[in-house]
Amino acid sequence: MKTVEIKDATVGLGQYAAHISDDPVVVTDHGRPVAALVAVENADMETVSLSTNPKFIELIQRSRVRQAREGGISSAEMRRRLGIRAEQKGPSDQ
Repeated sequence: MKTVEIKDATVGLGQYAAHISDDPVVVTDHGRPVAALVAVENADMETVSLSTNPKFIELIQRSRVRQAREGGISSAEMRRRLGIRAEQKGPSDQ
């Protein structure tokens, strides 16, 4: 991992981005991390946008808490409720 102090970050963003496939670049302010430039693999713009959206992250956290507290339903039950016929049974359907 490479770190660069914000006051010393004088080269263009493209130059930093060209080297992130090896390691992320962490920008610090007086030694405290304030930003990171990391490689994005196997993701589209929507995925990247949602993964950094505070409202979406909070929604997912609420859903996980509710699922842990109240339980969930199997994929077979969800298909039944939606009127979708299962073509093959997967491990979660057995």
